[in-house]
Amino acid sequence: MFDLDRFIEDCRTSLADRSRQHTREVIARAVSDRAGIIARCGTPTRAGIDLLYRGADMTIINIAWGWRQITLPHSHNTWAVIGIYDGREDNMFWRRIPEAADGRIEAAGARCLCAGDVTSLGPEIIHSVTNPLKKITGAIHIYGGDFIAQERSQWDEETLTENKFDRKLGNVCFEEANERMGVA
Repeated sequence: MFDLDRFIEDCRTSLADRSRQHTREVIARAVSDRAGIIARCGTPTRAGIDLLYRGADMTIINIAWGWRQITLPHSHNTWAVIGIYDGREDNMFWRRIPEAADGRIEAAGARCLCAGDVTSLGPEIIHSVTNPLKKITGAIHIYGGDFIAQERSQWDEETLTENKFDRKLGNVCFEEANERMGVA
């Protein structure tokens, strides 16, 4: 059964070797126990973010992506390891257009993550996330450092120009997903 305290300790220990590979192994074991995560964290009934751990060394969040939810392109400015324990998370990757003074980006690839999948993202990655399913997707995201305090960017959905990350605007996609699902 998924033990959150043990999971956090294993993640913190994995940081000692400075290898995301060890962190990937820790999260892969965790997401392989879907029933254990749900028993500990509950079945997601609404889109949202549940902060599981926040420290100077790392941040761990449990994300529930709502039906057909789409995020704006955004950066993390730190490494991340993502594990899906239920549903699907489609990532579109973006790259900066070198000659664009306004920080514009262009599409650079994509990757679908299904239940049991784990991936690592480097600190330079810009991505947007979509849950294409008509069910909630559950994912554990681990970030290097204090992700909440991290300076980040997000890109306008229409012009693809760079702006400072706005948490309120970033949360709109969760509110819209909850409205779509008919949850308050």
